[in-house]
Amino acid sequence: MMGEKTKRFEAVVFIGFIGFLLGIAAYFIYFEALPIIMEVFPQILEISWIMWGLIGAFLSVTCCLIYAYFPKS
Repeated sequence: MMGEKTKRFEAVVFIGFIGFLLGIAAYFIYFEALPIIMEVFPQILEISWIMWGLIGAFLSVTCCLIYAYFPKS
């Protein structure tokens, strides 16, 4: 019983840490990388649905990787 609660707590902490890292990555992309990319590829990045699609793809792959690394019980 106690070991099960510990595993749940560790999973929540792990997910929180991954979320923290994703927040840092989102900040870096939005404030540092995106302005540089927009200078290099202005025509492509002006189309908003392409940007949202790329963001969705990144989040989808990230969620799949997080799920794949969860310990199997």
